[in-house]
Amino acid sequence: MKNSEFTENVIIITGASSGIGRELAIQLAAQGANLSLAGRNENRLNATAERCRQSGARALIVPADLTQAEECRQLIERTVQEYGRIDILINNAGNSIQSNLEEYPDPTALEQMIQINYLGSAYCTFYALPYLKQSRGRLVAISSLAGLNGIPGLSGYVASKHAMTGFFDSLRLELKKDGVSVTVVYPGSVASHPEEILSNKKGANTKLPPGMMSLETCARLTLQAVAKHCRDLVMPPGKIARWMNLLAPGFLDRMILNGIEKDRAKREVNFN
Repeated sequence: MKNSEFTENVIIITGASSGIGRELAIQLAAQGANLSLAGRNENRLNATAERCRQSGARALIVPADLTQAEECRQLIERTVQEYGRIDILINNAGNSIQSNLEEYPDPTALEQMIQINYLGSAYCTFYALPYLKQSRGRLVAISSLAGLNGIPGLSGYVASKHAMTGFFDSLRLELKKDGVSVTVVYPGSVASHPEEILSNKKGANTKLPPGMMSLETCARLTLQAVAKHCRDLVMPPGKIARWMNLLAPGFLDRMILNGIEKDRAKREVNFN
């Protein structure tokens, strides 16, 4: 599908070696985009780039540690050297730790999540802004439903995603006069590693667990929102949770806690 909103656009995707970032790259390649793919794992980046090139797309890889401002600058500069401009920056790279705060080995784990999830996005955005203003381009932040509500066992991750939300919501207002759109995406439960989810000791399953979205669907909905210059995209069940947080926050807290307990029980049945 070469005649699309993204045909010939120069698009940077961070965290492109796996998960949502990889799927975004594959779908954009099929739509004729020129890609710059960033991540820490060079071998996986090469695999993503090769898959994109099979669709006829150009794909530059830039191995980078996005917690380092200088490497973020180099990512932007290498992209401009290769393509001459930047049309879209998709800030997707991130990591998480699932553990109650008291169970952390030490508090520096909080800093690590802030560095990659928030500061990595902020650094890349800072260096890309002059080029995005020139192209009147688009900024995209892949956040999480965790950026809208508290979730027990993910306090550090939630904090980093809330920081992203505040940062990009503020930039949307700052950049309005420059014609640069800002889209913040809030995925829910996504099968980032479907090969692990769709198999267990008893054999292979054919369907994802209820409430879990496929990578293909998540990427497709994201690109639809970016194409329309949407301010945000809240994926199921986030829209309901967003309203409940305003109207009945105590009830929402109980729902979240009950949901986590049910999910833990399901995982024990499926994987033990």
